[in-house]
Amino acid sequence: MPLYFDRVDPATPEALVLLDQLSIALEVVTGDSGRASFDAADVRGARALFLLARDHDGKPVGCGAFRPISSTVAEVKRMYAVQGGSGIGSRILAQLEAEAKAMHYQEIWLETRLVNQVAVRFYEQRGYVRIANYGKYIGNAKAVCFGKRLPD
Repeated sequence: MPLYFDRVDPATPEALVLLDQLSIALEVVTGDSGRASFDAADVRGARALFLLARDHDGKPVGCGAFRPISSTVAEVKRMYAVQGGSGIGSRILAQLEAEAKAMHYQEIWLETRLVNQVAVRFYEQRGYVRIANYGKYIGNAKAVCFGKRLPD
């Protein structure tokens, strides 16, 4: 299935529907919706973005974003695919990586909950390696952080 990507504001109605679906799914799996870890303003800047993935009919099927942590590191936020296991998530992540590379980032980092083993395996299978917890995740035993160096 072909996917098309649009840069949108995370406050658009289509984005809000996906973000709500993600929050509900995270609440079920981890006991935390993740809403407190996402500030839409963080993905509106010049070196940040929020992507909406659409299927061939234009229907939103997923989203993902990143924000700058430093001049060389971007942090993935709010990755979500409507149909798990369909390859949509992999393609969203690959698009985020390509966009981050185009913005001259050298690495991408992210955090997920350790209990969310589906997400942990997803990132490990795509070349992400565990890194020391950073920022607000330092000392949080429920959090696991990952990083990936972007190719030159």
